[in-house]
Amino acid sequence: MEVKESQLVEHSNPFESMMSRFDVAAKILGLDEDTYNMLKSPVKAVMVNVPVTMDNGRTQVFEGYRVIHNNYLGPSKGGIRYAMDVCLDEVKALAAWMTWKCAVVNIPFGGAKGGIKCDPRIMSKGELERLTRAYTSALSDVFGPEKDIPAPDMGTGQQEMAWLVDEFSKIKGYANAGVVTGKPLVLGGSRGRVEATGRGVMVTCRAALNKLRINPANATAAVQGFGNVGSISAKLLETQGIKIIAISDVSGAYYNKEGINVSEAIAYSQANRNSLDGYRNAEKITNEELLTLDVDVLVPAALQDQITKHNAHKIRAKLIVEGANGPTSANADDILNSKGIIVVPDILANAGGVTVSYFEWVQNRMGYFWTEERVNRRADRTMKEAFEQVYQASLKFNVNMRIAAYIVAIDKVASTRKLLGGY
Repeated sequence: MEVKESQLVEHSNPFESMMSRFDVAAKILGLDEDTYNMLKSPVKAVMVNVPVTMDNGRTQVFEGYRVIHNNYLGPSKGGIRYAMDVCLDEVKALAAWMTWKCAVVNIPFGGAKGGIKCDPRIMSKGELERLTRAYTSALSDVFGPEKDIPAPDMGTGQQEMAWLVDEFSKIKGYANAGVVTGKPLVLGGSRGRVEATGRGVMVTCRAALNKLRINPANATAAVQGFGNVGSISAKLLETQGIKIIAISDVSGAYYNKEGINVSEAIAYSQANRNSLDGYRNAEKITNEELLTLDVDVLVPAALQDQITKHNAHKIRAKLIVEGANGPTSANADDILNSKGIIVVPDILANAGGVTVSYFEWVQNRMGYFWTEERVNRRADRTMKEAFEQVYQASLKFNVNMRIAAYIVAIDKVASTRKLLGGY
């Protein structure tokens, strides 16, 4: 069945945007209606109101979510984000992306996501702790190392995961480190986890450059976003010989055609309250200008919908490696295809994080922990194998890498569902 990727259209919410890609892949696979209906809908969507005593003594009620999109391959897996724009449609989309991401890299997890509508930047540490513990308590019947395993996401980190595992363990009456990943090392976290997502971006970028026959030593790159994923991606790409000529964060973008010293930029940002504002070893440009620079590699590692139908025709990079979730809107795909730009999609490129989260879960279950060298070696192998499988699918079905990744993921989950059977 011939499917034109121009069928992809921009939608008003991220779940429908994800579904537009899903629909194209499902049609190519010839997915039957019963399986299609089972895979498109979340298994469970939970909304909770979380009352928290604030530092001023007043009680504020926060809106929290946990969506389990799919658990056919194993317990569901996905982060918890704290942000003011958290809503059910966003959490549903992110949970579905986690399902496909886990399937693409062939790990035995389903997909989930959680979130709380709040602004963690204006909350005290005590308020954040009470919020995290209250949210954990509200969802203690949902979470579990054999059921649903949270992790950090936007606005959360190791500290929130430490509070979560402690509260969950108290509720259950025994220590249960495997209920979350992304924990501090001392509490059962994995070596290599902090760098894992950025490392996966680097590994898939190297694999794609090899397919394009571009020598990394002669390549240039621009990285949008300088948080954990963006900064580590930039640093690791630099170690491969790629010249990083532009970086950015919320303060703006910074360009130096001779190359930016990424380690120096990271040190500056850390010393400047995690901001590049005032960085002087580069020319300040806009984030929009960064996206359209004449580079070999563009790494969007910031927010969703940064590349859209309004700017996709201006993109000059030969290769886009998506460090963020959903940085390219659905209606931009067709434009990028027509320009011959290769896109390593988010569900493949940034899956290094969930891969090492899986390794952390395995280590917790064994009670035995690996060296960072072993973690990296196994993660790199997983990412290389996943890239090659998606690349071969793109050739077989004559589609771009994004649709190929969905094909690989949907086929795996659908095949598993058929083997499992149902009512």
